[in-house]
Amino acid sequence: MPITRRNVLLSLCTGALLFNTGRTLASPAARPRLLVIFLRGGYDSASVLVPVASPFYYEARPDIAIAKPSPAPESAVAIDDQWGLHPALRNTVYPLFLRGEAAFIPFAGTNDTSRSHFETQEAIELGLADDRVRNARSGFLNRLAATLTGTEPMAFTDNLPIILQGPVQVANASLRNPAKPSVDGRQSHLIESMYRGTGLEDKVVEGFALREQIAREMAAEMQAASGSAITAKGFELEARRMARLMGESHDIGFVDVGGWDTHVNQGAGTGYLASRLEELGRGLAAYAHEMDSAWRSTLVVVLSEFGRTFRQNGNRGTDHGHGTTFWVLGGSLRGGRVAGDQVRVSASTLFQNRDLPVLNEYRQLLAGLFARQFGLDRDRLAQVFPGVSPLDLNLL
Repeated sequence: MPITRRNVLLSLCTGALLFNTGRTLASPAARPRLLVIFLRGGYDSASVLVPVASPFYYEARPDIAIAKPSPAPESAVAIDDQWGLHPALRNTVYPLFLRGEAAFIPFAGTNDTSRSHFETQEAIELGLADDRVRNARSGFLNRLAATLTGTEPMAFTDNLPIILQGPVQVANASLRNPAKPSVDGRQSHLIESMYRGTGLEDKVVEGFALREQIAREMAAEMQAASGSAITAKGFELEARRMARLMGESHDIGFVDVGGWDTHVNQGAGTGYLASRLEELGRGLAAYAHEMDSAWRSTLVVVLSEFGRTFRQNGNRGTDHGHGTTFWVLGGSLRGGRVAGDQVRVSASTLFQNRDLPVLNEYRQLLAGLFARQFGLDRDRLAQVFPGVSPLDLNLL
């Protein structure tokens, strides 16, 4: 790639270095922000939002059901008379729920019934009706960014995901290995010399200074995490880093978390899935804490491509399903409840006699949330999700 000013700027952006951090705003903390977290692999939503009032749930899952609420630490945490929360989230997401800063939307998802990870993930990220997918050129978060003025999207991923591909230029950088710089000191000085005496000189110098500061802080955090069993590794550490960058510069963020395809030995109150949920919960709580005052204007949506079979399989796990549960979090949320259309869980209400049904279509849900979070009218919502009527659950 030739060394031109444009390519240098693009390279710096993909390294999470942003020059326009001095964007003028009356109140940066009040700027609306959105973080979408994609749980790739189809997580088992019936283990997170547990239908504790359903006898069929316990019949269908003799080995992996989460126990009904009780003083036992491995039992579900009661959130109303129908639902309980996985005990791995007791000390992280549940306190947010009690403060009204978290809500759950069950029976959510897409109309795609392929049960294919790739096909369903792609369909969700594009956010289009089936007849439009073939000619799709953008993901729905890129289209959302296009409707906003001066927004700065960021993908906290190794590669730019479909959801953020499109005409709006988006930076992407994984925060999993931040200690290894993409541009070394010699290259930094070379780039700075290219812009010396130009109108971009101050911004380039400022950008490299910010980059070095973040690198030092991240390296210190990584060392502390290695030497202390209290600080969880993985998503929690990454969530703190995302919060710092979102609080500083970005309005729209995206990250994906893998490890949710639990066909074998899924576990119940403890085990493989419980460990993944504990890490996710710690990350979400850390993100909320790290955002500080900006948490009041932040919306977090946690979704997955589909749920899993309601009945356990022969390997004490679950297979690819249909309906799932969305998580919605934020400092100004009207949460503390299970929202959206619901049905009592029984054998007769399963989709195709195997999965939770989809009663809350994901594009309608997201359109309703985006309308509230960013003040979008119907014309701008139609640019994000063409042909979709927003579903307003009054969560914001």
